Amino acid sequence: MVVMTEPHSDTELRALLGMRGPGGWFFLAGLAGIITLYLIPTFGIVPPAQAAFALAAMLGAAAVVLLVSGDPLPWPATVAVLLAGLSAVVSTTVNSSAGAIREPWAAFAFSFVLAVLVLRSRIGAAWVGAAALAVVFAAADRVLGVEYGSLLAPVIVLSTLVGATVCALILRPTQQSLRLLHEDAAMRAAAEATMAAEHAERVRQLARLDRVARPMLELIAQGTELSAAERETCRLLEAELRDGLRAPQLVTDRLAGAARGARSRGVEVLLLDDGGFTGVATALRDQVVQFAIRALDAAESGAVTVRVLPAGRRTIATVLVSVPEGDRRTDIGRSGEITVSE
Repeated sequence: MVVMTEPHSDTELRALLGMRGPGGWFFLAGLAGIITLYLIPTFGIVPPAQAAFALAAMLGAAAVVLLVSGDPLPWPATVAVLLAGLSAVVSTTVNSSAGAIREPWAAFAFSFVLAVLVLRSRIGAAWVGAAALAVVFAAADRVLGVEYGSLLAPVIVLSTLVGATVCALILRPTQQSLRLLHEDAAMRAAAEATMAAEHAERVRQLARLDRVARPMLELIAQGTELSAAERETCRLLEAELRDGLRAPQLVTDRLAGAARGARSRGVEVLLLDDGGFTGVATALRDQVVQFAIRALDAAESGAVTVRVLPAGRRTIATVLVSVPEGDRRTDIGRSGEITVSE
């Protein structure tokens, strides 16, 4: 049997009842003990092979109904629980040597499995199992020629199932309220994380602006006339700040320096970021930045356009170098391949 992993939800009914984690294993041990105690008498009533099969099937059903994750319990696991429990009941009801017998112990054990199935939000399936159990006993009574049969087993099964159903219905509003609170807490956490990221980015941008632009702004605030070199510095600084807005994920200190050097040589530089770096490995991003730096360092005239394409494209970025002799375009794919076209 394959046990599925636990979901990251604290609003399942079994979580509210302490049936997950260490408590779940303790609950399973108790349920297995009850099933074993109920089925021990069957070893003296039916052949040992049939009794052993019934015990194994019932213990397997108990393990599935408690350990398989998901709320409600997935349908394949639910069907497996019902088939295993009913097989155990049939195995102890049909005696290969004596025909049919009214042996209630497996039904008593199955009632606890059905009760747990109710707690796993499969109320309808549990009652279908109880109805199938009644059909098995009715068939046995008919074979034995008993007009009414024994009402003990059906009454105990139904009483156990009714108690579990009432408990599940009472706890359902509480479970729904907890689920809403959990979703609200998750939304608040996401909003706080977004605000924290925005604040961190704002602080980073302000620190960069203070480092890059403050000296020139203080010089301008003094009211003195700027020299030609200082005006050129302002032009380059304005272009660098614009790059930080147009291509925030593309610009690094080295790339900004390369762009500043290319502009000082008369090269027209345009950096654009359309979001293609989202979900991209850092190594691939560094590859794009390094290629752009080499293209800017090598440019002596013309124009260099570096663009990160929108997310989802096969090509992550393009570097277009335009010179009087012609254009050279380099495409960098999502797997790192480089294609050059002229």
